[in-house]
Amino acid sequence: MAENLENEVKEEACDTEQQAQEEMSEVEKLRAQLEEQNDKYLRLMAEYDNYQKRSQREKAARYADAVIDTAEKILPIGDNLERALATEVTSEDAIKFKEGIEMVMKQFNDCLEKLEITPIKAEGEQFDPNLHNAVMHIEDDSIDENTVVEDFMKGYIYKNERVVRHSMVKVAN
Repeated sequence: MAENLENEVKEEACDTEQQAQEEMSEVEKLRAQLEEQNDKYLRLMAEYDNYQKRSQREKAARYADAVIDTAEKILPIGDNLERALATEVTSEDAIKFKEGIEMVMKQFNDCLEKLEITPIKAEGEQFDPNLHNAVMHIEDDSIDENTVVEDFMKGYIYKNERVVRHSMVKVAN
């Protein structure tokens, strides 16, 4: 009987040890699953973050494209207002009319400023093919080479990074 009792205790110990090993194996499986799920979660969060950033960049690019496309269409109006302001007037009615045009021109320039569109400085600057379009060249030794001497049509730039319209200029060689 003592032998039976001893065998039962050994069997129970073996069963308990086997159960402990199975539980440890189960714990390891669960740990591995948790790590796998955590890895998937982290990757998903990284993908979502990248998606948000990409969406913001695309949205900003679409907005910039829309602003530039619109500005390209209305810049000729500003050109015509500038031409109207350049005319000499003498009569009192014409002077009042010109003052009205000046107010419209100021409003036009304010609108461009709000859209972050600024004129490109050209006259007296070094010729830059990224900003200027040379339509005429002159030979003048008194002026430095590749210097813009005249601005025929004002150019504009959006946020100091994208050209809306190149300046049409005369360059000294």
